[in-house]
Amino acid sequence: MTDRHEPAAGWAPTGALGRAVLLTGMLLVAAVLLGRIDLVVLATPFAVGTAYGLRRRPTTAPELEIGTGDAHLVEGSPMAATVAVANPDTVSYDVAVVRTRMSRWLRLERVGFGGTGVDVSRSGGADRPFVTSVPSGAAVDLTLTGTALRWGRHPIGPAGARVATADGLLVSRAVITEAVRMRVYPMTEPFEAVEAMPRAAGLVGAHHSRRPGEGGELAGVRVFAPGDRLRRIDWRVSLRARQLHVAATLSDRDAEVVVLLDVLAEAGRSGGVRGPASVLDTTVRAAAAIAEHYLHRGDRVALLEYGPAARRLRPATGRRQYLTVLEWLLDVKAESSPHEPYDQVFGPQLLSSDALVVVLTPLLDERSAQMLARMARGGRFVVAVDTLPADLPAPKERGWAEVAYRLWRLDRDTMIGQLREHGVPVVRWAGAGSLDQVLRDVARLATAPRTGAR
Repeated sequence: MTDRHEPAAGWAPTGALGRAVLLTGMLLVAAVLLGRIDLVVLATPFAVGTAYGLRRRPTTAPELEIGTGDAHLVEGSPMAATVAVANPDTVSYDVAVVRTRMSRWLRLERVGFGGTGVDVSRSGGADRPFVTSVPSGAAVDLTLTGTALRWGRHPIGPAGARVATADGLLVSRAVITEAVRMRVYPMTEPFEAVEAMPRAAGLVGAHHSRRPGEGGELAGVRVFAPGDRLRRIDWRVSLRARQLHVAATLSDRDAEVVVLLDVLAEAGRSGGVRGPASVLDTTVRAAAAIAEHYLHRGDRVALLEYGPAARRLRPATGRRQYLTVLEWLLDVKAESSPHEPYDQVFGPQLLSSDALVVVLTPLLDERSAQMLARMARGGRFVVAVDTLPADLPAPKERGWAEVAYRLWRLDRDTMIGQLREHGVPVVRWAGAGSLDQVLRDVARLATAPRTGAR
């Protein structure tokens, strides 16, 4: 059986309670030994105040919960989160001290309880104690507002709270809640591409194929044949030639686009949405922009990772696929591996022979160049997009560092030249129109007759 004077489970006495009991006991002992009634009178306020403070003791521990606001945040947009401290007891909390951790990519601008708050200028400004009182049966929210600086799953928390009650005589054990990850989607850079595709695989779509059929692109005028629609008759040509002629059109077909992300290496320093971009930043944002463009046109889009994990997102169309693409991109991370990535992820059962493969790669690993060359030799329609930052700084160390950097640059330029000789176009990502000329060249080569064909 628990003694009624002992604090309830989850609560501990404070130093104030210890000092009050110690001082009261010392005064009473001294009064008995010395026979002085004035010491009893002096100890009475301490004893009465302690008993009054402990007349109602808490029985349950405080509750702590982290909540996030908008579930669909984009880089650069305002973010909001709350850390709620709840008091399920019938005794009010005199003081509640709350602290929480924040990701450095969530820049806080204002933190406070209710309508009051303080401005914070540094990222992670919530990692400081905030104090409030909590009435019985109520909850108080610590509001965190700021800006989401970079894509990814950013943790808010873990958060901790300790409360004091009974006039500061009892303090709760530390209550800690697990971190909650806030999803911040990449900002899609403006991107437009020409309609030229190497080979359209579907039966309907928005791309003008080279095959005759029902469509909106005029292919010429030919002699009327059984099965032609009467509305296709070109009467002006028919009257001149004294024979029925019809307008021939090219069929509109959809295409499959595979965006391959090279995650074997990372370079550069990320500065968030308004700062410098690293290789991974450029890769993720470019992948989101390319996927959004082709999905908006009704094409099928698939995503692949060239790395140890070899993650894959199956091809699909529509807005649902676009949201799935954004969710899939949040888990992209650079992973170096001494082993060769699995080549079976690029097998014919996963990669259609008619698909346009857009490879986002910094070309920092020789295995990436070998992969591109193998795909080109296998008859794939491959476009390599260089994601290495153009303003990548040279090393500042003295000695041979600058010479080694220049040699590395020359070796990389040679690698790019060899890829182009193998038929792999390499273009630097520059937003809108980055792939226009490359797609035209790939489409022209795909429809050109083979010199070795018989």
